[in-house]
Amino acid sequence: MNPVLAAHGLARSFGGHHAVVHADVTLHPGRITGLVGPNGAGKTTLLLMLSGLLQPDRGALLSNGSPADSAALRARTGWMPDVFGTWESLTPREILVAFGRLHGADRTDADNRARELLAELNLVEFTDSPASGLSRGQKQRLGLGRALVNRPQILLLDEPASGMDPRSRIELRAHLRMLANAGAAILVSSHILNELDEMIDDVVMMTGGTTRVPAPTAPGLPWRIRLVGQPADQARTSRFDDDAAASAHLAELVASGTRVAEFTRITSGLEQAYLDLDADRT
Repeated sequence: MNPVLAAHGLARSFGGHHAVVHADVTLHPGRITGLVGPNGAGKTTLLLMLSGLLQPDRGALLSNGSPADSAALRARTGWMPDVFGTWESLTPREILVAFGRLHGADRTDADNRARELLAELNLVEFTDSPASGLSRGQKQRLGLGRALVNRPQILLLDEPASGMDPRSRIELRAHLRMLANAGAAILVSSHILNELDEMIDDVVMMTGGTTRVPAPTAPGLPWRIRLVGQPADQARTSRFDDDAAASAHLAELVASGTRVAEFTRITSGLEQAYLDLDADRT
């Protein structure tokens, strides 16, 4: 399937600071891509360029194979920043209606879309209450609604789960998968790697303003094995072709008298890929 959005060699500087040095990203309809990297890696600047809100200094940005027009790209893109600023005196419905109108919808259609999104995001009870009374997590859900008012083909999210409670995070994952199944191309930047790993189809790693292809992982499924009395940091990792092979190995350990305290399948490969970036702490 052809990519709906492709970036090749994007770069952007602010004065003497090179925020993005070289970024390559390809987004496909129906797929969720994770954007992973430390603070200061250039992820937010990259998202702003992909959304058509910031002009790159160099590089190519292609929309359906043709050079992207910024205005046209913004019209088909939903953008959710990491900090969602609200008009505190307005209600969630009024905020969503305003953004629907900015995207060209008439008042009736904008109001219908606002009410539809408030229902989808479990914000109906706050429909006509001032946004100042929303919690951080509720404002995040409203921010997602704002990004969806134009039914975008491309959805760019910067730390969308920040401030959300566990139930809202689960619902967010399900909602994004629903949107992807309907054909949207989604890029999610997040530091919550275990949750990101559960929702994404592809990953882009970024550090020092440069995107990288994750190193290939060893074959097999990784399992963490810790013996009784062994410190957590001395547990070993072994790989097995499948669950049956892991079970057979555990049986061998027990039969030999080895006292096993922990035998756990490691589900998140993103954490190791992140550590392999050898990125500085920020």
